[in-house]
Amino acid sequence: MSIRWTAQTGPCLLALFLFLAACGDRGSEQPTQPPKASPQPGAPRTGTIQAPAAVRDRLRTETVAAHVVPEIVTAPGEVALDLKQVAKISSRIDGQVDRIHVQLGDRVRRGQPLVAIESLRMDELVQEYLVTKSQVDVAESGFRRTEKLRADEIVTERRLVEERGHYLEAQARYQHVREKLMTMGMTVKELRALEQGSHQEGHLYTLTSPIDGTVVAQNVVRGQGVSSGNELFEVVDTSRVWVFANLPIEQARKFKEGDMGTILPKGGEPVTAPITYLAPVADETTRTIQVRLEVVNKQQALKPREYVDVQLTVASAPTLAVPLSAMTMVNNVHGVFVQRDTGYAFVPIETGREGGGWIEVRKGLTAGEQVVIDGVFDLKNVLLKEHIGSGEGG
Repeated sequence: MSIRWTAQTGPCLLALFLFLAACGDRGSEQPTQPPKASPQPGAPRTGTIQAPAAVRDRLRTETVAAHVVPEIVTAPGEVALDLKQVAKISSRIDGQVDRIHVQLGDRVRRGQPLVAIESLRMDELVQEYLVTKSQVDVAESGFRRTEKLRADEIVTERRLVEERGHYLEAQARYQHVREKLMTMGMTVKELRALEQGSHQEGHLYTLTSPIDGTVVAQNVVRGQGVSSGNELFEVVDTSRVWVFANLPIEQARKFKEGDMGTILPKGGEPVTAPITYLAPVADETTRTIQVRLEVVNKQQALKPREYVDVQLTVASAPTLAVPLSAMTMVNNVHGVFVQRDTGYAFVPIETGREGGGWIEVRKGLTAGEQVVIDGVFDLKNVLLKEHIGSGEGG
């Protein structure tokens, strides 16, 4: 194919050349770089932040150092009566209730009369006691007189032996009746009063309280007939109580009698008490060890049969730790704020056990660093605001 050059051919070729050159330049342009992604809001940052003056005034720091972080074992417990502080009062003879001196809920003192029982058997024993007392007095008087006569050789040795035998026999009968009355609850003072003539109402058998406490059970009314062994009253003293808890065997091995524990009643103040008993045999069903604490309960704060929590502390060696108040969380990462020369930095840490207001630091901090323990929430707000601001600016 041949091209004929005319006057219009030159300008047309020039225009075509310029068009092709322009297209070639546009195809060789480099693509523009996409903008850099902004950091996600709330992510922990490694740099420091500056605290406003109002925030700095509320900050308080503490030096990272070794502290005792006790291991605290918590177990459910139950308050129970101290069995040494419980008395069940029963009649030792048959009879009929003549009068009742106390009622349910009364506070009683040791030796205070509870109930008086009219009993023919009691009257018989009192009369027998008085008779045998007279007999033993007469027999003793005769024996002492015969001793003097024998010393002067006025009577024979045989007479002295006979008088001694009569005296010992009378004394044995007297002691037998006396022990019966004392078994029934009569005191030496009461028996002495009988001997001195105060026995017009000797047939009234009065039961008294053996301890100080409160009447929590009354099973008798006036005029009621009672038999030997009938339980009439129960008196308890809750100024001392027991608290029982059950620990897994491996935990129970860490404690011994005398170790102190803390009882935490629901809605009440904590109470400390020593361990006084660890069961030598594990429970057959739960495979746990029963632990008993004895509590001084003067204010009656703990009520028998109420449920409580029991905390026991295992002693341990000092370890690097910070106060619990220093801990916070940013973007699901646990850490603390550390004071630097240029501001405050959020530092993620690995923690261990906690107790006594301290938490063990396994990684992330070294001794001597200053961690913020007051004002942590304020610093966290400053940190989050900076991240939100930087995210919006991108």
